[in-house]
Amino acid sequence: MRILIIGEGGRESALAAKLQKDVRVTKMFFANGNASTDAIGQNVHMSEIKELRDFAIKEKVDLTIVGPEAPLVAGLKDEFKKHDLKVFGPNQKVASLEGSKAFSKKFMQTYDIKTAKAVVFDSYNEAKDYVQNHEYPLVIKASGLAGGKGVVICDTVEEAEATIHDFMIRRLYGDAGIRLVIEEFLQGFEASIIAFSNGEKLFPCIPVKDYKKAGNGDKGPNTGGMGSVAPSPEFTAEHSADFEKNILAPTITGLKAEGFSFKGIIFFGLMVTKNGTYLLEYNMRFGDPETQVLMALMENNLLDVITDCMNGKDIDLKFKDEKAVCLVMCSGGYPRNIELGFEIVGEDKVKHSQLLYAGAIKKGDKVVSNGGRVLNIIATGANYDEARKKVYEDALPVQFDYSFYREDIGKF
Repeated sequence: MRILIIGEGGRESALAAKLQKDVRVTKMFFANGNASTDAIGQNVHMSEIKELRDFAIKEKVDLTIVGPEAPLVAGLKDEFKKHDLKVFGPNQKVASLEGSKAFSKKFMQTYDIKTAKAVVFDSYNEAKDYVQNHEYPLVIKASGLAGGKGVVICDTVEEAEATIHDFMIRRLYGDAGIRLVIEEFLQGFEASIIAFSNGEKLFPCIPVKDYKKAGNGDKGPNTGGMGSVAPSPEFTAEHSADFEKNILAPTITGLKAEGFSFKGIIFFGLMVTKNGTYLLEYNMRFGDPETQVLMALMENNLLDVITDCMNGKDIDLKFKDEKAVCLVMCSGGYPRNIELGFEIVGEDKVKHSQLLYAGAIKKGDKVVSNGGRVLNIIATGANYDEARKKVYEDALPVQFDYSFYREDIGKF
């Protein structure tokens, strides 16, 4: 099989590393890829959907796997389908469950999916009026895609007004913030559950804990994810039963009722409170850095899982009875002003972990930083402490100028 993977982060590196073990995979292409995928297959530099379509036709690509959300929301699946090109991912309409928080919130409310109370606003003045007498904290979300950064928890009315102004007037995230979702704040811990879809049923993976804040102790700005642990140590059997009854089952009902059949991934971003498990958001693709720990623990052949889903077959997901920890090493200034172009050294000294590049590219015979989240270090162990020890020992010799990472991944 000839496979095209779209994306350039650690998630795509993890998928590629898993797939390269399969002898049926004869060639992998990556758009745009990174230093890890460059060593596994061929990086191709293109991002326009028509360019990707033409490339897939020319290179006789058998399967395309989409990592990030933007191509799906832009309609890549729809365009590829016109040319009988197979894509593991939803069409543009279904991808709106991620692409529009207003659309997904309405879907949740329509099908009684357990979620925070929320109101959608298109009017700047109405949004400002709404927050004047609201109970704080509250959450303000840009409805469109904002790279995982368009969510602000506001503790005061002044913060809420400033956020509304940033999103709707300053257009901090472009058109993503011209429509807002303002919802109640839920106190608890987050968990991520990624599920495979075969067009009829959803098959959840083990739950993952993702570390969103840039600094130790969950301080600092939100990021795309500073690390992850699987399975989530906090997510109990009781939480799982609540998720299945009040989120998973009604989601399946809603997808069928709306005619949203798709072969791909649906990601449930959850908040677990003293009142149970709530759905924060849907993503319609693999998560990052959740995918890294899931691939480290998955016993199944990934190509078999994807192929069975594409063919509408049921799957039986199996994961090792171990723990996995992923540490994300970042560029100075991330997630705001990012320093780029620094040589990465010490990778050859990683002994007990898997090193996957994310925002890093080959430059001659060197690897240099090329993004905010530069590389991932992933390890498994019989317990969290064992996996964590491997990761942090292996992180020490890996260096580039202005690099930083959290020191508490896996400490919970």
